[in-house]
Amino acid sequence: MPSPTTKSVFWHGVRDGAPFILVLIPFSALFGVVATEAGLSVFEALTFSMMVLAGAAQFAALQLLVEDAPTLIAIVTALAVNLRMAMYSAALTPHLGAAPLWQRAVAAYFVVDQTYACSVAEYEKNRDWDMTRKLAYFFGVAAPVVPFWWGSTVVGAWLGAAIPDSLALDFAVPITFLAIITPMLRTPAHVAAAIVAVVMSLIFAFLPYSMGILVAGFAGMVTGAQVELLLARRQEVSER
Repeated sequence: MPSPTTKSVFWHGVRDGAPFILVLIPFSALFGVVATEAGLSVFEALTFSMMVLAGAAQFAALQLLVEDAPTLIAIVTALAVNLRMAMYSAALTPHLGAAPLWQRAVAAYFVVDQTYACSVAEYEKNRDWDMTRKLAYFFGVAAPVVPFWWGSTVVGAWLGAAIPDSLALDFAVPITFLAIITPMLRTPAHVAAAIVAVVMSLIFAFLPYSMGILVAGFAGMVTGAQVELLLARRQEVSER
């Protein structure tokens, strides 16, 4: 079978990325609505979405800014929420690490859940792909995902600007986080991390600028990692 062309690989990525649009549109539109409710203009909401390009981190940073937390705290929180991107980058490095610097820089901006998940899976199935095809597929997945994220943010911001003050949507952010987190609680490690994070956030709720959330997040990550190690050791013992 002849090797696929760069163009066909790119469109393969587009097809794989397209189904995510169904989830991205309401999520990014909600961010636009909440952003305008928080006082941002349509342009500021779009700029925020383009600069950060990470749903959970955007909501977290926006919530802190609404609470008048220092910008540094909002940035650190967003980085903490996005720590998984470092793991994504590490997993993609064996495949894209040899690309020219400018291509890696552009690809780094487009590293999101969808581009990572699709690309890693496809690279494993097509080990004979060269760098050109790997990059073509990666950017193909990003092609429908990222523009729709930006566009839906604008639509949501326009809608949010039209919502009267009497219909404030302050409840939207916590409900959104519940919708994001709940499906992720699939393993004992996830559940343990969530429980510890909730308890610690309540204990440290007295800290200013919602810094208790950072403490709780760190404690939750440590707990989840330790539970995973414990379960792995038990499995090794049972297999002996």
